[in-house]
Amino acid sequence: MTGDRTRPDLRALLAAKGFRNWISDGWEPADDVVEVPPGTAEAAAAHRGRLSAELPGQRIALAAGRAVVRSNDTFHGFRADSDFVWLTGCQREGAILVMTPAGDSHHATLYVPRPAEAHEPDFVGDADTSPLWVGSAAGPAAYGDALGIECRPLEDLPHGLRGRNPSFLVGAGVDPALDAYRFGHSERLRTVLAELRRIKDDWEIGQLRDAVDATALGFADVLAALPEAVRGGGERWLQGTFDRRARTEGTGPGYTSIVAAGPHAPILHWTRCDGRVTEDSLLLLDAGVEVDSLYTADITRTFPVGGEFTKAQRDVYDLVHKAHVAALGEVRPGQDYGAFQATALRVLAEGLHDWGLLPVSVDEALSPDGQQHRRYIVCGTGHFLGLDVHDCAAAHPSTYREGTLAEGMALAVEPGLYFHAGDRTVPPELRGLGVRIEDDVVVTGSGYDLLSGGFPSTADEITAWVQAARR
Repeated sequence: MTGDRTRPDLRALLAAKGFRNWISDGWEPADDVVEVPPGTAEAAAAHRGRLSAELPGQRIALAAGRAVVRSNDTFHGFRADSDFVWLTGCQREGAILVMTPAGDSHHATLYVPRPAEAHEPDFVGDADTSPLWVGSAAGPAAYGDALGIECRPLEDLPHGLRGRNPSFLVGAGVDPALDAYRFGHSERLRTVLAELRRIKDDWEIGQLRDAVDATALGFADVLAALPEAVRGGGERWLQGTFDRRARTEGTGPGYTSIVAAGPHAPILHWTRCDGRVTEDSLLLLDAGVEVDSLYTADITRTFPVGGEFTKAQRDVYDLVHKAHVAALGEVRPGQDYGAFQATALRVLAEGLHDWGLLPVSVDEALSPDGQQHRRYIVCGTGHFLGLDVHDCAAAHPSTYREGTLAEGMALAVEPGLYFHAGDRTVPPELRGLGVRIEDDVVVTGSGYDLLSGGFPSTADEITAWVQAARR
């Protein structure tokens, strides 16, 4: 299927008969075990059942994907496709899931790359996947045992894809090995999966809770590292501090960590993290740990680096916190998804008007043709959360931002205010200030469960947290 993967610089070595004979024998059996978080197999099977009920009689194929080239023959770290993981619990690069109609349900087969054996040319020649080069990898049997699903070698995939009646729904653009079959790629599959993934089961909520708890450790590490950052380590030191914790507690950060100090705090996607950290600045930390199941947290807090807010910093923080509390109050089943954003924006607009920063009334600003307040908050104030930090993005608008909240939905709620350093519409004391407060919640039968409730939130709690960490 994949052709000759031998590196050109190894062809001469493999042509040496003595080397081939000597390298192909004398190896201990590989450690062929797959470890997954408890409950993974059961959750994935239930997810496949939900998809089967939604798409009866339809053949389905999705791929884990391949690592993306970083530079020449080096690659970014591999991260499996989220829909594929939701359905399988498998994170093996190159794996492909095929679901074939069987009665009222589907039969699922997972096709997994088979590690090259010592007598095969790829054992030496394939520097991208061979156990000799990248470490041992489990084969189909081990994945079948761990995930409770039929697993076959990837080279059997052509047999599993035979026939075109009924046609396949394919998650396209993830793996050329699947795209090469030129099935009728369908956006419908991604939309259906996104809408199913909106509702988290108990296992998924547990994974999110674990991710939030791990993220709390990372935030504590960052606060303890503030003196070193001020002494010269800067934002990069703090980013590395959090990311080290994320790598220790899970797979790593669930997205590129934002560590924005001083005038960088209003920059919404400040991922360069290459600035200074000063005692008198605010530090906006937006980061989340992705646990081994690939579920991620998404938390933001804004700290006074020196342990005390200035009056201007405190005023902005208090207004954002007021909007944050009001937004959380709108999270409940049956409520419009947009209600928490609308409420947060009204609170912020009223505060901006009281400070004399709006050229029109609050009602005019909030009108569809107004929106002047959005100069200071051009982003939204929340999103779905799960396997992706911005989860379920392929869902139809009517089931997402134009829909209603339901029990089991996981959300990040994140109002903020962002006064850029060069913005002449605000007084000098506000220029360069950015504040965001972001919490992770799950909608319950009567309201919400604040997964990040252990994180300090009010200005007084934040200052006490910083002061205690720096002692």
